[in-house]
Amino acid sequence: MHTPLTWDDLTRRPRPQPDATVAYGPDAIQKVDVWLPKRAGPHRTVLMVHGGCWQTGIADRRLMDWVAGDLRDAGYAVWNIDYRGVDRDGGGYPGTFTDAGAAADALRGHAARFNLDTSRIVAVGHSAGGHLALWLAARPRLPASSPLATRDPLRIAHVISLGGLPDLEDVAASPDNGCGTDVVAKLIGTTRADPYADTSVPRLLPLGLRQDLVNGHEDRIIPFRMATAYVTRATAAGDRVALHMVPQTGHVELVTPDTAAWTETKRLIVRAFCALMRGS
Repeated sequence: MHTPLTWDDLTRRPRPQPDATVAYGPDAIQKVDVWLPKRAGPHRTVLMVHGGCWQTGIADRRLMDWVAGDLRDAGYAVWNIDYRGVDRDGGGYPGTFTDAGAAADALRGHAARFNLDTSRIVAVGHSAGGHLALWLAARPRLPASSPLATRDPLRIAHVISLGGLPDLEDVAASPDNGCGTDVVAKLIGTTRADPYADTSVPRLLPLGLRQDLVNGHEDRIIPFRMATAYVTRATAAGDRVALHMVPQTGHVELVTPDTAAWTETKRLIVRAFCALMRGS
């Protein structure tokens, strides 16, 4: 029987270092790490979003250092964002969402400095970051009345969700998910008539862009049915969505270089940029 990797299996590895860090706000967590390949630009750019059950105390952007470094070695720039979780002052609603949006939009302001190609952005998010990566792609569909709506959000062309939690209503109703159910109320707030309307990705479908979901068969954090349920809804809404189940894979393998799951994700990143270059 396969024994899934633990977080210690990942974090004991030598940690690669980013090429630069930029701030998009005054809080210590409002930072983006920039990873730049040695080749000449403009660089194909991956917008990366970490997970951690939307809680900074569980994970921050540094959890993605190993896969960010691996993508840099493969010739991609990585814009690895951080955001205030629900366990930090200013996190929750709307702060966690506005942080993610501001961090993504800051990419355009620094694109010339780092020679980043902003015309074809592929977003990759893990776990709760899978939800936020999809939500960032959905921002053009936010209701104008939402405090989360912005006039000109960064356009994301393709999303790859790694063991993501896109449907917050499903998460709140599923005590078998590894994040629990109480965190959802902290994330979306409870004072509005419909707190899922501008926070849960299925409410914003169709996104109008390609989406890939990569999930481990042995993932004990994110039930596999959450991925299949989202694919069903997104496909019914008219989006092009594919689910890639990786056998003998848990949650940590999804962001660990040299695993079958990460190899599959890199293949999907290559395919995404090739398709975007062709305009398909």
